[in-house]
Amino acid sequence: MSEKKMTSSRRHQLKSLILAIAKDLMLAEEKQIQQDRVNYMEEKCPALSLPSSIQELQDLCKQLHQQIDVMDEERYDLASKVTKSDKEIEDLKIKVQDLKGKFKKPALKKVRMSADAMLQALLGSKHKVSMDLRANLKQVKKEVKEESKEAVGDWRKKIEEQADMGGRKKMFESEA
Repeated sequence: MSEKKMTSSRRHQLKSLILAIAKDLMLAEEKQIQQDRVNYMEEKCPALSLPSSIQELQDLCKQLHQQIDVMDEERYDLASKVTKSDKEIEDLKIKVQDLKGKFKKPALKKVRMSADAMLQALLGSKHKVSMDLRANLKQVKKEVKEESKEAVGDWRKKIEEQADMGGRKKMFESEA
C-alpha cells in the first residue's frame, strides 16, 4: 500500500471542518449545561409565593426552617465523612511508611567549596563581594621558647654517669 501525501489545501479543508464540528459540539454542550442548571434550580428552589395571611406566612417560615435544618444535617454528615476519610488517609500513609521500614539517610558526599562559591550558591546573584575569610583572622606570632642547652645536657650527663657500673652502685647505695 502506497500512502499518498495529503495536499496542504486538503489538510486545511479537513482541519476547518473538524474545528467547525467541534465548535458546534461545544455550543450544544454549553446549552445543555445551562438547561441542566435551570432544571436543577426549578427542582430545588420552587417559585416563592408569599401568602397574604399571617398564619400562612408563619407556616411558610416553619417549612423553610425545616428545610434549612435538613440541609444543615446533610452538610454536617458530609463534613464528618470528609474528616473521617482524611484521618483514614493519614493512618494509611503512616502504615505505608512503617511497612517500608526505617528511613535510611543517604551517605553525604564531601564537597569542597570556597567561601565565595558557597556564598554564591546561598545568595545567588546577590553575592557580588569577594570575601577572603583568612584576611579577617587575627595574626598571631608564634613565640619560640628557647630551652637551655644546659638542662638538656644535665639529664644526659646523669644518665651517662649512672650507665656505668659505678653509677648503678651509687644509685642502690643512696636508696639504702
